[in-house]
Amino acid sequence: MTTPPPRARSTILNRDTNETKIQLSLNLDGGPLKDQDPTTSNSQPNDSFTSDAKLHATQASTSQYIDIDSGIGFLDHMLHALAKHAGWSVRLRCRGDLHTLGSAFKTALGPITGLARFGFAYCPLDESLSRAVIDLSNRPFSIIDLGLKREKIGDLSTEMLPHCLMSFAQAAGVTLHIDCLRGENDHHRAESAFKALAVAIHMATQRVVEREGEVPSTKGVL
Repeated sequence: MTTPPPRARSTILNRDTNETKIQLSLNLDGGPLKDQDPTTSNSQPNDSFTSDAKLHATQASTSQYIDIDSGIGFLDHMLHALAKHAGWSVRLRCRGDLHTLGSAFKTALGPITGLARFGFAYCPLDESLSRAVIDLSNRPFSIIDLGLKREKIGDLSTEMLPHCLMSFAQAAGVTLHIDCLRGENDHHRAESAFKALAVAIHMATQRVVEREGEVPSTKGVL
């Protein structure tokens, strides 16, 4: 009997209200996006977003397509690092709402059956070192300690970084612990944390051979 190919772990989300404007396409396994022509790496759907500045986060390769514009350059940089090291393809346009990525992640991931469930990573950036541990538990909870000292990095208030990570955990339905263990430069502390999260996510979302259809829980449900 031929084994059917695994489900594509991807989703598209669009929202346009008086307060928020979001266009998001996500593929957790990389490759082409649903709204992208697979024969070209730079095709994009039409959108109504305009930006006076050059996009801070665009990258295309044979395995990934990343195109992020949140309107905040340093946040684009962090989300680019997250997508790159988690192995995602993602196209994100957002104004006024930065919580959507967690919801899209949960939708794209689908049932937790057959997955590793747990992931952890240590990632350095020069003098900084961060640790991230994630559980695809369907029990949203997070402790985030980045130890940032500056008020802003670029145009981004540093208090928004732990807030964004907490919002991701809440919307994604995951248990998440992220700690920056050392570092002097706040940029390096933040980036090492996002990279650690990315690697931990990549580990947790891996399909486990010969455990297809199994729920990774003693309760039998997540």
